[in-house]
Amino acid sequence: MQRIGHIYINGEFVTPHGQEWFDLHNPSTEEVIGQVRLGDEEDAQRAIAAAKAAFPAWSRTTRAERIAALRRIHQAIAARESELMEAIVTEYGAPAERGRWMATYPADVVAQAIDALKTFEFEEQVGTARVILTPIGVAGLITPWNSNAGFICNKLATALAAGCTAVIKPSEMSAMQTQIVAEALHEAGLPPGVFNIVNGRGEVVGEAIARHPDIAKISFTGSSAVGQHLVSTGAATIKRVTLELGGKSPTVVLEDADFGQIMPLVLQAGFANSGQACIAGTRILVPRHRLAEFERVVQEAVSHVKSGDPRDADTAIGPMVSARQWERVQNYIRIGVEEGARLLAGGEGRPDGLRAGWFVKPTIFTDATNQMRIAREEIFGPVLTIIPYEDEADAIAIANDTRYGLSAVVLGQDLERCERVARQIDSGRVLINTLAHEPRAPFGGFKHSGLGREMGKWGMSAYLEPKTLLVGQG
Repeated sequence: MQRIGHIYINGEFVTPHGQEWFDLHNPSTEEVIGQVRLGDEEDAQRAIAAAKAAFPAWSRTTRAERIAALRRIHQAIAARESELMEAIVTEYGAPAERGRWMATYPADVVAQAIDALKTFEFEEQVGTARVILTPIGVAGLITPWNSNAGFICNKLATALAAGCTAVIKPSEMSAMQTQIVAEALHEAGLPPGVFNIVNGRGEVVGEAIARHPDIAKISFTGSSAVGQHLVSTGAATIKRVTLELGGKSPTVVLEDADFGQIMPLVLQAGFANSGQACIAGTRILVPRHRLAEFERVVQEAVSHVKSGDPRDADTAIGPMVSARQWERVQNYIRIGVEEGARLLAGGEGRPDGLRAGWFVKPTIFTDATNQMRIAREEIFGPVLTIIPYEDEADAIAIANDTRYGLSAVVLGQDLERCERVARQIDSGRVLINTLAHEPRAPFGGFKHSGLGREMGKWGMSAYLEPKTLLVGQG
């Protein structure tokens, strides 16, 4: 059993002041496979002090010096790909295809930050003024369990590229991934204090970061409820905040769509990351006059989607990350039935043949309305809801009738019509006949799905403040 007894402060692995040990589970077996010692408020304060002390020197580094540091990070992270893959499968339960992506993504986002930094304009002439973008200060980076290593590297690489120092509060449920990333970052040889990592609970370490006056900015990925709390808490010290929060993303199937052709995209969008994805397309909007046809095709397709052991090559959906998350998903399945939606596939309980592990049957509801809780609330599991619409205007209205606005998918054969619909959907990202990702484009959400953007030059800008210089005659 692995015991992780250190956090990372001021260039060293140190024993936390905090005394709590947190159990780590294998979600495929429910067994305890390790423990991590959690930091507390005092540890957070030490980390913030280290980052504050390191900021003046790091903020004055040149573009070339930051690129060199990021290249060392990229090399060290890339060398740990196989270790990350094993940790991701073991402590998170990602199926093989998803796990491979999650293991390569941390190095990829560092490379993308390097590319953004190479061409970023830190200064601009505006009339008679010179506008200089300056690093904002110490950044508090708070990451979730559904892609912990990737979020750490994305947020940290962007903050460092901008000239900020950082205190990272990763998910305590992903401590094995965090440990591998921390060791790689240490090997990269950055100056002490430039980055610090404190494992700990959100209500303890996260709260200390949110309230501390020396934290200038928070970047958080997670639930909308926690995001709202961070905004209100950070307001006392006027913190800058970037939030990437929840979603209830629509997949809009237009009436000319070839159902057999699009069905792989429909299911991949909905079951992304075993359904534990903020971008998951969990509301499937279908023309009412083709609803029965769609139901037949999706029912056949989902019968071939396997939920089970993530180490099996044919598994598409792995376990939920925890017993709590499994119970949450089961409860929503019961709510859907109680609300009057009809189960087209799946339902309560584990898939057939599985007696242990937090596995969920791939579940699809139909005969649903957009006012049902299963259509309005983020379930964060492999549960999809089919909602019929009357015409294009109705589809757009249903797609936008949500508190969220993170991602959307539009599927159809008439590309001009697809784009017309996509432009009217209130979402930070809309994909047309694809699930591709463009890392140079901004990522973030409308409404309760977040504040600000990550990725590319937009992500860099979030860690910088504009300073205007006007020079008169001496």
